[in-house]
Amino acid sequence: MTTQDESLPYDLGRRRLFQAIGAAGVATALPMLPAQAQQREAPAQAYIFFNAAEATFIEAAVARLIPKDATGPGALEAGVPNYIDKQLAGAWGAGERLYRSGPWQPGAPTQGYQLPFTPAELFRNAIRALNQKHAGFATLMPKEQDAFLDALQKSKEDLGGVPSNVFFESLLEVTIEGFFADPVYGGNKDMTPWKMIGFPGAYADFYEYVDKYNIAYTAPPTSLAQDANGRIHIHIEPKRK
Repeated sequence: MTTQDESLPYDLGRRRLFQAIGAAGVATALPMLPAQAQQREAPAQAYIFFNAAEATFIEAAVARLIPKDATGPGALEAGVPNYIDKQLAGAWGAGERLYRSGPWQPGAPTQGYQLPFTPAELFRNAIRALNQKHAGFATLMPKEQDAFLDALQKSKEDLGGVPSNVFFESLLEVTIEGFFADPVYGGNKDMTPWKMIGFPGAYADFYEYVDKYNIAYTAPPTSLAQDANGRIHIHIEPKRK
């Protein structure tokens, strides 16, 4: 399958959407980025959690995790950074359902998340460390960004107390969530990802199709918060004190 841009390889980008795969031969330490690379201008998108430097990294990273191609938009076009921003600013980011009393010890893979950080702290610490130690990710060419993300996945470099592979898996997970979650949560812009896979969304019932067979369902997808005029009202969950 061909793509709209040769710098956005279909086989790497779309496959990364469902299963993160490390590139063969990538070193276990993160590569140093070019010293002359500088951060981009602050993004125009208004964020409630991310500062400008964090948003620049997130926008560049999700654009490579799910790049746009001939099949449809990528994570950036689908508003995934907006989804992640709202989640980190809300109750999930504050770790309201996490056990926070310790003791904190390295756990086996079967034991799940073992770090003392809330999701908001994990993202903030890791991105700050990346921007300090490996500044310039957003200015790299797409293939260089892919190699850096693959190294991030395979390495356990300390990013402000967060192992780099843990941060990568967390970022990949929320990127996929934001791409396919109901638009009410800030991502899945225009429900295009749902349209790509033929998902009807939060459709109340299929009563009119009960006695019909071998027909195609052609109605557009429906959001949880879609009103009678088709407008979607974005939900922002406030951080509780």
